[in-house]
Amino acid sequence: MADNSDFLLQFQEFDSAESHLGGNRDATTISIEDEAAGSHKPQKQRRSAPVTSFEEDNDPLANDDKTELLSGQKKSAPFWTFEYYQTFFDVETHQVRERILGSLLPWPGKNFVRLYIRSNPDLYGPFWICATLVFVIAICGNISDFLVYLGNPQYKYVPEFRKVTIAATAIYSYALLVPLALWGLLVWRNAKVMNMVSYSFLEIVCVYGYSLAVYIPAVVLWIIPYETVRWLSIVVALCLSGSVLVLTFWPAVRDDRPRVAIAIMTAIVALHILLAVGCKAYFFSTLEVEHTAVDAVVGNVTKSSPTTNALN
Repeated sequence: MADNSDFLLQFQEFDSAESHLGGNRDATTISIEDEAAGSHKPQKQRRSAPVTSFEEDNDPLANDDKTELLSGQKKSAPFWTFEYYQTFFDVETHQVRERILGSLLPWPGKNFVRLYIRSNPDLYGPFWICATLVFVIAICGNISDFLVYLGNPQYKYVPEFRKVTIAATAIYSYALLVPLALWGLLVWRNAKVMNMVSYSFLEIVCVYGYSLAVYIPAVVLWIIPYETVRWLSIVVALCLSGSVLVLTFWPAVRDDRPRVAIAIMTAIVALHILLAVGCKAYFFSTLEVEHTAVDAVVGNVTKSSPTTNALN
């Protein structure tokens, strides 16, 4: 008969977990009490985490947003949507200020497009510069008209709002149609001369739009009824704005045939001069001629009036 001691269960006290894991303090221990306590947690709380992750994995919009944020790229919107044109007006104030100052102070050897425009071409600056120039021309033209006829009792001042329409047509046509023609010409010549510098249509519009900024203070000086001051302001404005155009577009055509390059640059400068001289001649110079004609008509009417003859 076997000893009953063989059947006795031998119990041994185990040391604490810290004594067994003393050599490895990074090990993880699991307590039965913790598991038991965790089993009494509310069911909704225990399921909240996996449900959220499952919803995020199956949400295509959330995945697309995460992909765009991680890659740093934006999806291009179709051209018929508002978001497509909104990107053209996404520009900081300091960028517009730097571009205006760069157009007022051109420097040889510095390309206006590469230095200011290429990082973020915009339409915000050109649009508001053209709009400001339109209203400045119309307002200053009316003020100059008022000053020319000031003191004439036969003259009654009437604001000419048609000047706004005419000025807007001239300025915006120049700021859009000329860059479009120049862009098409550069693309056509670039297909023949592969080493030519290429500009996008938006970059060319930016150059022309910002080059018109110098005309805003020049037009204000046209209020002064002295032709010397007016022509001096025109010459200064033409030299500054024309230098921006020449320094920007000469690298794009200098590798072409000499005759073609000279013809393109001559056309650019000629159209720029035509705009300035045309605005000055139409909105300001004709006032003196009209004033002389009105004085002549008033004088003839005064001489031929019956009351005057009777008194004589």
